[in-house]
Amino acid sequence: MTSAKPYETVSPSEPISTPAQTESLAGRTGMILAGLAGASAVGIGAFGAHGLPDFLEQSGLDPDTVARRLEQFETGARYHLAHAIVLLGLAVAPLRWSGWLRTIRALMVAGLIFFSGSLYVLVLTNTPVMGAITPIGGVCWIVGWLMFVGCRDSSTSQ
Repeated sequence: MTSAKPYETVSPSEPISTPAQTESLAGRTGMILAGLAGASAVGIGAFGAHGLPDFLEQSGLDPDTVARRLEQFETGARYHLAHAIVLLGLAVAPLRWSGWLRTIRALMVAGLIFFSGSLYVLVLTNTPVMGAITPIGGVCWIVGWLMFVGCRDSSTSQ
């Protein structure tokens, strides 16, 4: 019998059959999402701080528009990193993995895509209409945050 590594919870050929395996897989998936969100937030933030100003100036935008676009990009990056941390918290939280938590995680990821992603596209393409998508991401985050009210820790109830 081979010993499994701590991060290898279930082989692809074995069905998930126990609550512990389900929770472990959910935690692993959450760690992957949090890691990808965090790494991309840092990389995008670094680009925003170091490469974006020159990119926007070379795009022929006037100084006021460049300043506005830099602020919008920074807002997207700040919220992106904050919600990457939320995803990490969800991955390690002592909460049972119910449909509520799956939905919260999905809403946090949707918020990253619609809020931060639309701001990144708006800035990089100078397409102000993309700003109409941004509130969808904000609503996803608000609903996700409000859903925490329904969560219980694993020691209280099933």
